[in-house]
Amino acid sequence: MLLYNNSGYDLMMKYQGLMASLLLLASVGAVAHPHSFIDMNTTFVAKDRQLIGLKMVWVMDEITSADLLYDAENAKSDSEIWKKLAAQVMANVLGQHYFTDIYRDGKPVKYLNLPSEYHLSRQGHKAVLEFVLPLAEPQPLAGKPFEISTYDPTYFVDMTYPDPKALHLPPEMAEQCKFDLVTPKPNASLQAYALSLDKNDSPGEDLALGQQFAQRVTLTCQ
Repeated sequence: MLLYNNSGYDLMMKYQGLMASLLLLASVGAVAHPHSFIDMNTTFVAKDRQLIGLKMVWVMDEITSADLLYDAENAKSDSEIWKKLAAQVMANVLGQHYFTDIYRDGKPVKYLNLPSEYHLSRQGHKAVLEFVLPLAEPQPLAGKPFEISTYDPTYFVDMTYPDPKALHLPPEMAEQCKFDLVTPKPNASLQAYALSLDKNDSPGEDLALGQQFAQRVTLTCQ
């Protein structure tokens, strides 16, 4: 699950980036999944009629952001403090494979283990993580659709595109590509189960709770 560890909850140090922020959120009385919220914004990255990556922007809610922003204080955006925090947060994200699944024709599309760039910044009272998820091999745009989902498997964190405007096709893709954003509608019993989970509870692995709440982006190009 996103930057969270049941057994080590009370022992985590605050300088573990986003993990610490989410643990801080959990400690103030959240009683149902999800406990934290991230608004996502993604731009497809293409070159020579091939998809080469995804540029992602994650805006964390104010409570989740509080610890990160407190640690940064009034430091300049290019200071070592911000660089250290960015590296810590990014390391946690990489530990969960960017929280992103990419499939094409039923097969997973592989990506590199390290982002080609990343950056952590402040947007008012919210922390913003930006990074580029690079594909391991460029993928021809034309052909079978890409199926993309970004989610926390345990649904501890809700990771959501507010609306289709949060997804962007660059000019080199706009004429030949289109995308659809589908937001699932889990049944009432599944929603009730998620609401029943305490902050220290983990849903059963076979349930794939986060995946059942995950939005799906379908990218189709001619």
